[in-house]
Amino acid sequence: MKIAILASEGAPYVKSGGLGDVMEALPSALARIPGNEVVLILPYYKKIRDNEAFQVEKIMEFQTTLGWRRQYTGVMKLMNRTDGVQVYFLDNMYYFGGRSGAIYGDLDDGERFAYFARACLDTLAAVGYVPDVIQCNDWQTALVPTFLNAMYRAAFPHTKCMYTIHNIEYQGWAHGNFFDDVLGLPWQYRSSLEMNNSVNMMKGAIESADLVTTVSETYARELMYPYYAHGLDGILADAAWKLTGITNGIDTTTFNPAIDPHIPFHYDVDTFITGKADCKAALQEEVGLPVEPDVPLMVMVTRLAGHKGLDLLCYIARRVMREENCQLLILGTGEAQYERFFKELAEEFPDKVAAKITFSLSLASRVYAGGDIYLMPSKSEPCGLSQMNAMRYGTVPVVHATGGLKDTVPGVDENGENGLGFTFQSYNADDFQGALKRCLDLYHGNREGFRALQRVDMSQDFSWDVPASRYMALFNRMLEQ
Repeated sequence: MKIAILASEGAPYVKSGGLGDVMEALPSALARIPGNEVVLILPYYKKIRDNEAFQVEKIMEFQTTLGWRRQYTGVMKLMNRTDGVQVYFLDNMYYFGGRSGAIYGDLDDGERFAYFARACLDTLAAVGYVPDVIQCNDWQTALVPTFLNAMYRAAFPHTKCMYTIHNIEYQGWAHGNFFDDVLGLPWQYRSSLEMNNSVNMMKGAIESADLVTTVSETYARELMYPYYAHGLDGILADAAWKLTGITNGIDTTTFNPAIDPHIPFHYDVDTFITGKADCKAALQEEVGLPVEPDVPLMVMVTRLAGHKGLDLLCYIARRVMREENCQLLILGTGEAQYERFFKELAEEFPDKVAAKITFSLSLASRVYAGGDIYLMPSKSEPCGLSQMNAMRYGTVPVVHATGGLKDTVPGVDENGENGLGFTFQSYNADDFQGALKRCLDLYHGNREGFRALQRVDMSQDFSWDVPASRYMALFNRMLEQ
């Protein structure tokens, strides 16, 4: 099957969040399936252009039409990828190449990614790649199915289009004039894109794509409710017949305690008791906590943002530090109020709390390896990757049962059995503390039971093989329609 994947970011080239992780792993997993031919198209950002590790060759250039505009498009072919995925970067200095810093957040983001959507389709036609399926992601490529239907059916008469929602909070809103001034689409497509007298790109993709997916089964159901859908609940309810949830995987090669180069001691499911103990001691020393092997170390690797459940943790943190025999380590950056809170908490409890307000992938690996308990009380979580990373390293999760957290961390019973972690149902600080206390009680009162749970967590298959097979089943379903 010929598959074209279009996205605004993808590791290792450029990444701002979970979408970048998915776009690193999913194309590779699909390319490993015999008979597949996979193309990935990304913008040629300045940070990619300036990275000499990415060997590219310019293979063509042309003009892309965007409303009344005629914009340059250069097609840069990546030459040094070895997993079977062909990567193309689309070069346009005005929209992508001349800007530094964050890849999103410019005032003309709507125009930038409207251009990218058209340029992707122009590129596929220009290189002679006629995909069976196009898979596009989030608002930045949400215009692809509309452009495909309106302007590119002659080039791609039988191509089907899947649209994947990774985060519904960002929908690609634009002023109502955007439809005529930038998009230049035929009038009959206005209704699918129009919402509240504005243009909503995600709405257009939901209505125009052949199938819509999101990144976990539970999140797909949650999106039918206003609490989660950010105004699109009615649109998604009408499209429920074509909405499916596929839970993401993780990169089990990168996140592997047996070979991870960033951790001081390697271990696997058979040697984790001593391996994790050594990693824990090294981590405690690194972050300035007392090296106490029998004190459970609770950890978080997170963006310090409200929807990550940090308000719940802030509410109970001092109570937990006073009442429980435990330590807490926070790694991440984000909103000033949370950075300040955890710095002050570490000053107040220097023997129990460490706050590393920084971004460090290598330290994150050591936190996963050295922690005993992983906290993830997110208010909402489309999929979540950290809880799977933590379990891969034998760190037991305590999570709010929402979205992908509910799908990947079924709750254990009072003995720590018949599940993968400790969960709480309502978004409430006391319920969070209750789940945390159950976990701490198991650690202190039944260490063998806690280790058995760690062993079960480490034995789970969180690879991309299962999600990739589910994507293939949906691709085949689309082609049969």
